[in-house]
Amino acid sequence: MVPEDSPLVLNRRAMIGGVGGLALIGLSPLTASAAPEDLRAAIEERFGDRSIEEARVTLKAPPIAENGYSVPITVSVDSPMTEQDHIQSICILSERNPLPNIADFQMSPRTGRAEVSARIRLGGTQTLLAIAETNSGALYSGTAEIVVTLAACVVL
Repeated sequence: MVPEDSPLVLNRRAMIGGVGGLALIGLSPLTASAAPEDLRAAIEERFGDRSIEEARVTLKAPPIAENGYSVPITVSVDSPMTEQDHIQSICILSERNPLPNIADFQMSPRTGRAEVSARIRLGGTQTLLAIAETNSGALYSGTAEIVVTLAACVVL
């Protein structure tokens, strides 16, 4: 028999407190987000150490997104889309989502125009980054700030 004052004795109060604490931990959403170095690593992995010029790319997004589960965005790039000069890919990156690479679109001169639209999930208020790569290897970027009131990327 274990003495009443032993730390091994489990009484009703300790049991209710422990179960209540576990329930609160299980019900509280913990946001999952990437660090700025994750974004830098994703850019370096995808494009190497090439320089990225902030020009030619327009990223349109709502300034405030009430719900991060479905945020509409449009990325357009000023390009003639000819055989000699065209955009071959558009990459959309996030600084706060658990995985920084949101989407990667491949294009050719037959695409007609360098523009993509999508609905994406966002893990909180952040700056989105779109990088366009030309057929000659030049990189151009554009950004958009989005305030998200209800984050989508949470860990339960």
